[in-house]
Amino acid sequence: MIPCSIFLSESLVVCDVDEELVEKLKKFRFRKETNNAAIIMKIDKDRRLVVLEEEHEGISPDELKDELPELYSYKYQHKDGRVSFPLCFIFSSPVGCKPEQQMMYAGSKNKLVQTVQLTKAFEIRSTDDLCEAWLLEKLAFFQ
Repeated sequence: MIPCSIFLSESLVVCDVDEELVEKLKKFRFRKETNNAAIIMKIDKDRRLVVLEEEHEGISPDELKDELPELYSYKYQHKDGRVSFPLCFIFSSPVGCKPEQQMMYAGSKNKLVQTVQLTKAFEIRSTDDLCEAWLLEKLAFFQ
């Protein structure tokens, strides 16, 4: 009998991150704008790549519910008055997709986090739960 972890690691399909997307994400990390912004990504199953789908400027956490997974630059007001713009990766695999696709999303998430060196990666089960209060609760850990 093969241990489950070995079987899963051998059968897990992980997508690479498109080089153009990597460059866009690096620029996004150091953007000068002071509004909330998001980069929406998707998996191109045929090419097995995480690719750019859309970009948004001035988008609130509540407006992101239909846009996951994405990278989000959020204007965060600290209790001491400082303002920062943490780069948050908010991940949700599509509801109702096949287990193989769920594994592809999960494995690709880890690859993306490593490739772009993200420190604030949050997974959300239901996009209905995504709101500003949820995001503030997640960011409170990093204060």
